[in-house]
Amino acid sequence: MAHTHDLKPWQHAHVFDTGNRQGERRTHWVLAITLLTMVVEIAAGWWTGSMALLADGWHMGTHALALAVTAGAYWLARRHAQDPRYAFGTWKIEVLGSFASALVLGLVGVGIVVESAGRLWRAEPLQADSALVVAVIGLVVNLASAWLLHGAQGGHGHHDHHGHHDHGHDHDHHHHEHADLNLRAAYAHVLADALTSVFAIGALSAALWLGWTWLDPVVGIAGAVVIGVWAWGLMRQSAAVLLDREMHLPLTQQVREAIESDGDAQVADLHLWRVGREKFAAIVCVVADAPLEPSAYRARLAVHEELAHVSVEVNRCPHAGR
Repeated sequence: MAHTHDLKPWQHAHVFDTGNRQGERRTHWVLAITLLTMVVEIAAGWWTGSMALLADGWHMGTHALALAVTAGAYWLARRHAQDPRYAFGTWKIEVLGSFASALVLGLVGVGIVVESAGRLWRAEPLQADSALVVAVIGLVVNLASAWLLHGAQGGHGHHDHHGHHDHGHDHDHHHHEHADLNLRAAYAHVLADALTSVFAIGALSAALWLGWTWLDPVVGIAGAVVIGVWAWGLMRQSAAVLLDREMHLPLTQQVREAIESDGDAQVADLHLWRVGREKFAAIVCVVADAPLEPSAYRARLAVHEELAHVSVEVNRCPHAGR
């Protein structure tokens, strides 16, 4: 005879992170501003024959592409949030967006180095006055964009608030190491553009008033190095999450200590990985002489509210009672 059980106490939703809607909205605003500036600069550059305007317009295009990746990642993560094919939710789509965006940022840096090195070698004539106007416009646009995105960095009030007592409770936490990698990538693009604008203003001013035309490509290379460092840092952070390389976190040892606190149970195997900005899943294999119910070991982890999903396997030690 088939048994019919109420499975609800052991089931829970797999939406561990409901996204950063404020960050998503502001990314749309910044994308619109960037696209508008790009179109205006390319049109004005073509009309006036200014290479500086044209170059900056296409440069804006690369950042628009990265911002579109950021916006697309938010949308996809939200659209597929209830899709059961995603075993641990869709938050990592945002992290994948961050990695892709950081990769584009790194390529932009490489492009700037190549262009700057070419100018150092060829010593091309510099239209410092028109280029200075472009740099100032770019700086204003990017500072406005950075201000918009910075206000949405701490999107912490959007976490999922369901879960069963065996899986911990979803309350807000405030370690910002992974506040919003997707938004951080967009912010890095905007800041990189602002930085190159500041560097360009200084170099072009020196060219106009001191005749130091060589300073422009040198400053370009310096800016590209800074951009490269940012891109590498973002890629490393994103890759660590995507590859579940976070077993070094203090939470790993805290889980082990909590389970082994009775002096009998020992953790034979432990897996910990991130399923949201500040939410983790864990699989724990426990071996004990006098094993308890799995719920008893889960209860010991209830203090760790960042644990959104915990699976406990309990085994009796084969040598128990000998």
